Amino acid sequence: MAVGRGVACLGGRKGAGGPCTSGHVTVKMAAFPWRSRNRNYKAEFASCRLEAVQLECGDYHPLKPITVTESKTKKVNRKGSTSSTCSSSSSVADPLSSILDGTDPLSLFAATLDPAAMAAATNLFMGSEKGRAGATVSAMSEKVRTRLEELDDFEEGSQKELLNLTQQDYVNRIEELNQSLKDAWASDQKVKALKIVIQCSKLLSDTSVIQFYPSKFVLITDILDTFGKLVYERIFSMCVDSCSVLPDHFSPENINDTAKETCLNWFFKIASIRELIPRFYVEASILKCNKFLSKTGISECLPRLTCMIRGVGDPLVAVYARAYLCRVGMEVAPHLKESLNKNFFDFLLTFKQIHGDTVQNQLVVQGVELPSYLPLYSPAMDWIFQCISYRAPEALLTEMMERCKKLGNNALLLNSVMSAFRAEFIATRSMDFIGMIKECDESGFPKHLLFRSLGLNLALADPPENDRLQILNEAWKVITKLKNPQDYVNCAEVWVEYTCKHFTKREVNTVLADVIKHMTPDRAFEDCYPQLQSIIKKVITHFHDFSVLFSVEKFLPFLDMFQKESVRVEVCKSITEAFVKQQQEPTKDPVILNALLHICKTMHDSVNALTLEDEKRTLAHLINGFIKMVSFGRDFEQQLSFYVECRSMFCSLEPVLVHLIHSVNRLAMETRKVMKGNHSRKTAAFVRACVAYCFITIPSLVGVFTRLNLYLHSGQVALANQCLSQADAFFKAAISLVPEVPRTISVDGKVRPSESFLLEFLCNFFSTLLIVPDHPEHGVLFLVRELLNVIQDYTWEDNSDDRIRIYTCVLHLLSAMSQETYLYHIDKVDSNDSLYGGDSKFLAENNRLCEAVMAQILGHLKTLGKDEHLGPRRPAQQQAEPTVCQPVAPGAEAWLCRHQDHGKNSGIHQEAKQTTRHDSPDGAGTETPPANKDLSPAPTDVQSWAGSAVLSPHWNLGF
Repeated sequence: MAVGRGVACLGGRKGAGGPCTSGHVTVKMAAFPWRSRNRNYKAEFASCRLEAVQLECGDYHPLKPITVTESKTKKVNRKGSTSSTCSSSSSVADPLSSILDGTDPLSLFAATLDPAAMAAATNLFMGSEKGRAGATVSAMSEKVRTRLEELDDFEEGSQKELLNLTQQDYVNRIEELNQSLKDAWASDQKVKALKIVIQCSKLLSDTSVIQFYPSKFVLITDILDTFGKLVYERIFSMCVDSCSVLPDHFSPENINDTAKETCLNWFFKIASIRELIPRFYVEASILKCNKFLSKTGISECLPRLTCMIRGVGDPLVAVYARAYLCRVGMEVAPHLKESLNKNFFDFLLTFKQIHGDTVQNQLVVQGVELPSYLPLYSPAMDWIFQCISYRAPEALLTEMMERCKKLGNNALLLNSVMSAFRAEFIATRSMDFIGMIKECDESGFPKHLLFRSLGLNLALADPPENDRLQILNEAWKVITKLKNPQDYVNCAEVWVEYTCKHFTKREVNTVLADVIKHMTPDRAFEDCYPQLQSIIKKVITHFHDFSVLFSVEKFLPFLDMFQKESVRVEVCKSITEAFVKQQQEPTKDPVILNALLHICKTMHDSVNALTLEDEKRTLAHLINGFIKMVSFGRDFEQQLSFYVECRSMFCSLEPVLVHLIHSVNRLAMETRKVMKGNHSRKTAAFVRACVAYCFITIPSLVGVFTRLNLYLHSGQVALANQCLSQADAFFKAAISLVPEVPRTISVDGKVRPSESFLLEFLCNFFSTLLIVPDHPEHGVLFLVRELLNVIQDYTWEDNSDDRIRIYTCVLHLLSAMSQETYLYHIDKVDSNDSLYGGDSKFLAENNRLCEAVMAQILGHLKTLGKDEHLGPRRPAQQQAEPTVCQPVAPGAEAWLCRHQDHGKNSGIHQEAKQTTRHDSPDGAGTETPPANKDLSPAPTDVQSWAGSAVLSPHWNLGF
């Protein structure tokens, strides 16, 4: 180390280094204790002139930053110590250690005490039991030294382990240390846990990567919080035994001696940490534990810890330390506001250090500009201000504003004040803040960030009404001058909400036009999609009248800036969703319709082969919601034209087409309701147009059952509107589609058999066929005969009872058709009961169909009875039994009674002959079997229950 010229002789006394000769001085450290003497510096300066010399101390200087180099170490014995670390590399010893010759002040102090006092102090320090015999002074000194060396040793979390790591590796390592802390604590390795916390806290003094410091602070304080929680819970558990439970608001008198000694032990351990920053952070982390020792412990520790921060030289490290202390203080003692204010005032006193040479040189070395450096203070300052402003009166804001003015309206402080205090307080003083922002020095912290913070407050609270326009003008003067698109859009995003909230569409249109002007050059909008999306959401949130919104001239051009398809679709979804939720009544406004059709078309065109089903359902739901809200009243033709246009625009979304078909059918029924069933030539043509719309649209759908149900529904609508030929066309299309029904279908992502769904559809179809009149050119019951042929040819599951269920439903239908008057009719539509009037030929055809159906049923029962000798009935038999136990048509009963087959099924026929049905209370119409028929053969089990079930004496159609 070289000593500069002109420095006085360092020897102090004569003999300390010899007289000064030839202008050179050999310096040796003085022995303790030092004694001062009177010096005549002028005489000494005249007698000798000092020159720079190279001292025999290596290249180490106490004020030089310490660089830790990884080296292999080994333990060697030394005088007065159990162990020490000797490095194989040329590392420099600690200057204090070299001065003390291997001893430290605590060891020297211990050597001067008598053994009894030292034993008592050590027992208290180590948390040992009372009354334990004291050990020798040397043993206790060795134990204390060992503990101190263990705490200072670089192992877990040391800085050398975290050098040269990427940001993600650093985060992962900190998370590993947090888990290691929990594991060490769980395995009762308390010293190891404390070492991890100490070494992690040391990292908070490192600002070598200054822009990463806020993130590092959050990661490490998480570890500190975990440690503080573990220590508190351990001491608390020592206070709770089987006899007593601590109350929620306990006092130190409720704490037993063991818990107090353990708590003191932790504070003594932390007090022995040599470095300031880890000692401060670790003690602050267990601040809550002072509740176990005294009532005033926390109130006494907070001012002391606040004063400790004054020893931190780096202003960034100091402000985050104050933020941590404020946070911990608010958690354990929110009523103690004095320490919070003291932290803030200390920060104001040291705030000028930011512009000092030390900080500026550090920024130059790291290549960080001041505008990038100052925002690093914001998180810590915001937290300090939030703690101070918590439930604070409005007068405190006035005081803070005055202090900011005294510091020259510092922008960083002003921004934190606006971020921390209640929005209502800020809004009432909006013009005062604008005046302060104008006077702020823009170097380091730009004004547009201050206006952004002010705008965030004004979005939450309303300023005075007379100042609103002036506030907008003053803010926008600054915002519109910004050249950087990112800075501009960040501010505009905030002030758009203020504009929408307090002004009309004229001002909103002006703001949107200015945003388009700034974002269009060089396609700057491509980098600002999140902010532009936020602007759209804020506009549609405050404009509930969409006719006003879409009349804003620059709204649709604003949407054109969303060139990226995924973002554009998300924006369109937001607008459509807002319309569906906020629109209370149906509309026919052409401005709304044209705009939303364009928006919905954009959503529809984004669908492709890779689009997920969930996304398709979401888009279809939004488009259907829009279609529902469109109504032209009694102008049915205009309504149908709208549906035609929608069909052409949204043909790729099947749920939308289904909704359109239902809407058109509803439109036809509304027309029938208006005309009270008496269609004119014009309305009849319109209804046929609606029916044609549905008939054309249904084949474009994919789902088989969807098409079947729509054919049936549309046919019913056509029949209700007296469109008989169109209804026949729908029913024929449905019958021709039945063979295409697959054996299995997917329902909610699960594969299920389709027969149960087909059975449900056919039952509904049979109910409709009862009232469908026959076509004069196609013969009697032509639709029923075609449907029976399709059912017979359909491939059914083996031993399934659904087929016999369907045939039983056909018997119900034929039974109802044989009645003189049907159970129900459609107004102004003549069914077969009116057309045939009980004609014998019609009844004969009905009976022939009944015979064919009964033959199918009996054939199925015969199949079920083949395997009866194998044991109990199979599941199919058990299912078929209740199925056939239902009433049938008179024609079927007559066929059974007349049947002359003496084959294997003769038992069933004999059973049928014994069964009678009474058509009237007086017994008229009773049919008995001929006397010459032999009834002796006993039926099999299957024949017995089948025969008795088919001819039940009670008849209920069940339609």
